[in-house]
Amino acid sequence: MLAKLSTRPMLRRCAVTGAVGVFLLGTGLPTATDDPEPDLTRFYRQKVTWAKCAGEGLPKDMQCGKVTVPLDYASPKAGTLDLALARYRATGDKQGSVLINFGGPGVAGVPQFMSGAKEFMELTDGYDIVTFDPRGVGRSSPVSCGDGEENIEVEDDGTEISRDPQHMLKQFEQESAVCARHSGPVLPHIGTVNASRDMDVMRQALGDKKLNFLGFSYGTRLGAVYAAQFPDKVGRLVLDGVDTLTEPLSEQAVASAKGQQQALEEFIDWCVHDIACPFGQDPREARKQVVRLVDSLDENPVPSVFGDPFTGQDLVGALGQALYSEELWPLLERALAALIEDGDTHAIETFASGGAAPWRREETGDPDGGLVDAEDVPLDNLSAALRAINCADDPDRPTDEQIVGGLDRLRAQYEQASPVFGPYRLAGVLLCYGRPKGTDFIRDDVKDVDTPKMLLVGTRGDPATPYRWTVETAKRLGPSAVVLDNKGSGHTGYASSKCVHRKVDTFLLYGTLPADGSSCGPEDDREF
Repeated sequence: MLAKLSTRPMLRRCAVTGAVGVFLLGTGLPTATDDPEPDLTRFYRQKVTWAKCAGEGLPKDMQCGKVTVPLDYASPKAGTLDLALARYRATGDKQGSVLINFGGPGVAGVPQFMSGAKEFMELTDGYDIVTFDPRGVGRSSPVSCGDGEENIEVEDDGTEISRDPQHMLKQFEQESAVCARHSGPVLPHIGTVNASRDMDVMRQALGDKKLNFLGFSYGTRLGAVYAAQFPDKVGRLVLDGVDTLTEPLSEQAVASAKGQQQALEEFIDWCVHDIACPFGQDPREARKQVVRLVDSLDENPVPSVFGDPFTGQDLVGALGQALYSEELWPLLERALAALIEDGDTHAIETFASGGAAPWRREETGDPDGGLVDAEDVPLDNLSAALRAINCADDPDRPTDEQIVGGLDRLRAQYEQASPVFGPYRLAGVLLCYGRPKGTDFIRDDVKDVDTPKMLLVGTRGDPATPYRWTVETAKRLGPSAVVLDNKGSGHTGYASSKCVHRKVDTFLLYGTLPADGSSCGPEDDREF
């Protein structure tokens, strides 16, 4: 069925998919000129003013603040953005701050702190632990592509758009304009290169001479870019669930589809041993049922929590998020049962929104760059930001020839990788068509960094960031990179492995690194 390449569902809700996603209208890099370096003094002189976080039911000991950064680092007088911050204060002798990025791209750090900060509390023995909503994400001038109603899905005669590649090309251009209209001035300046520069402003505003950083999944790309841009400002950096710095988005998409298909099959093998499994007790038949469920929802969506259509591609996005950790499997099983038996999307939509309750939003936030209220974050911000940032970071674009002349071949390649996730990934790659060329900086210049030693954690059974990416990125970064081999499963190791958790905390708190190439396994976790 070709409707899986319909683009509208891809513009609404999707899971945080490690290193894969698309969408942008800008390069993320300032234009090279012969002019002297712009004066950023006023941004580097600011200090964060911390206060109680606004809102009900928030942790009493969490504080919120903001930092102001230039919209365009090449033209700092052209406008500013306020970036949302949150912290838990050090309880021991403070030696600075640790900045945490939860990945995505597109994940807002502040709401993640509201629900998951307990994982990091050991670090408060020596640090304030701080997170942030990157530019274009969460409360920090969130990007959006609207609710999908402005995008054309079918021809006038009702035929599927994916049967007419020329029509698809026109639609991609139309969606580009829709995203620009909903996102405002931040969209051309989104991307990891600028987000890294934002982090250096945060470092100074926090009063730190060096940046101590813990990045997960996409956050490892952000940390690596920072190491290349500001090598003399690097403190203790940890990269967990290491992203690729060199593979094109199209290759990342295939790798992610394969990894998530393997995770889905492991979930099904677990599920069918439970009498409550909504797919029955036959694993082969259960696999077919998953594909049929996705197809059925694409053809006949059910109402979401807010009444708009919940499609098969929304389900695929939710599955991708839920499959990151075996600890989520029981919740996923119940969410799928509610969807299949009652048409209830509430639980599965929680996965689709990155583990937080979905926000309802019709228009975008403050056009002047101020912080947006949490309830005003666009519903599709996670997916829109994920695409915007990843497309900004990749210089490659699908060509007319690939889409018009090779669509069937591309579809077969991705469906071979995964009948469930392959079409979803392909649609994401195709949505980069027609966007301005992304930056070459990451692929060409993030290598051979001259920094203090940094810790890279790779997990053997990671469905989103394959272990080989850890090895490849370590070689690319050079002698500064120390690899910890986590012989477990799931996306990233810090939250799932006590051994990884201990080694990361020991490095951040005391500067003590494990030996390069050392490992953590299930037997190590039993020591605690």
